[in-house]
Amino acid sequence: MFNKALVLLTALAMVAVACGGDDGGGGETVSLVVNPWSASRLNVEVAKIIIETELGNTVEIVEVDENDAMFTGLADGTLDAVLEIWPSGITDAENAFFDDGSVEKIGNLGAVGRIGWFVPDYVVADNPALATWEGYLDPANAQLFATAETGDRGRFLGTDPSYSEFDAQIITNLGMPFDVQFSGSEPATVAELDARVAAGEPVLMYWWEPTAAVSKYNLVKVELPAYNDACGASQASGDGGVDCDYPEDPILKAASGQLAEKDANVYEFLKAFTLSNDDQLSMLPAMEIDGEDPAEVAQRWVDANADTWKAWLPS
Repeated sequence: MFNKALVLLTALAMVAVACGGDDGGGGETVSLVVNPWSASRLNVEVAKIIIETELGNTVEIVEVDENDAMFTGLADGTLDAVLEIWPSGITDAENAFFDDGSVEKIGNLGAVGRIGWFVPDYVVADNPALATWEGYLDPANAQLFATAETGDRGRFLGTDPSYSEFDAQIITNLGMPFDVQFSGSEPATVAELDARVAAGEPVLMYWWEPTAAVSKYNLVKVELPAYNDACGASQASGDGGVDCDYPEDPILKAASGQLAEKDANVYEFLKAFTLSNDDQLSMLPAMEIDGEDPAEVAQRWVDANADTWKAWLPS
């Protein structure tokens, strides 16, 4: 009996060493940031499934609304990685974390985002001047978008105020008779959009691609003054001088500067992790339009794309 127990204890000890050794793989809990939009959630759900089933780590999903909290958490190691950062929203203060190495850029996600001003296509069909920002200077056109709260001025529908939105600056600096009102969240904006489209009413809003809503509601991007370096510097510095369109955003991934040492396998996996616009758009309608659970949507993608994600695993 003693010998059998000794053999069992020895075997358990060997398993513990194999799972929790210092070769950089398995055992550590990994915290991945989810930002308050759908694509970010799906990115993390896909990564979570693969990390837990293939690398043996537990993944904790941490919802973070504020960039300051996200960068601080990555810098001190309480957060391990974020899979979707839009470069146009990075401030000079946030770039300082990259500069000192406490937060590390770990490559592009693969998707390319476009933030901008959007309207349903019937708005432009009814009034072609509203295809560009100049059309919104006309007070008569602005009144088409007015609400009880904005009076004679038009309403510009913002989304979550924690997003990097420069619309109030653009409106002020271009002299446009509009006021920004925030819906509070991505789902709230979609609900407002759905109601407006059902009634055939105009709505001007902050939105982005890739999203399922662009196709579902036939959204058209309004032409703003072209992005330029000086305007981009204003976006980064927060000096209030933004008067141009948002730039095209090749989406970035970032990790805590401590992740490579904490778990080398997870670090290498996340560096290799990529999702394209088409990958995201293959999942977004099920979550955004059909209301399916994002973990189930992600699981279907993982099941159907083994040849793709197996290449991300460390050798």
